[in-house]
Amino acid sequence: MFAVIETGGKQYKVSTGDTLKVEKLGGKAGDAMTLDKVLAVSGDAGMSVGKPYLEGASVKVTLLAESRAKKILVFKMKPRKGFKKLRGHKQYYSLIKIEEIITG
Repeated sequence: MFAVIETGGKQYKVSTGDTLKVEKLGGKAGDAMTLDKVLAVSGDAGMSVGKPYLEGASVKVTLLAESRAKKILVFKMKPRKGFKKLRGHKQYYSLIKIEEIITG
């Protein structure tokens, strides 16, 4: 059984027991959360697709940790103009574990 969920403006294909990094959700490590933006669910009964979301379907997750990713350096330069700019950015993310997929 798997589900396609949407969180943080991105879509993920998840199964029970999976761990994945998503955009920061907020909360503390060990918190239980429910993600209700489920786009599709596939199981023994077949495939169900929402328009755009499935009614009554949800995914229960546990928040394992919240952290920041590796630093991404952005360097801009214009040749022969003397223009150079270096910027750094660390993106926040949440590490979650999929506990249960509820088809509704």
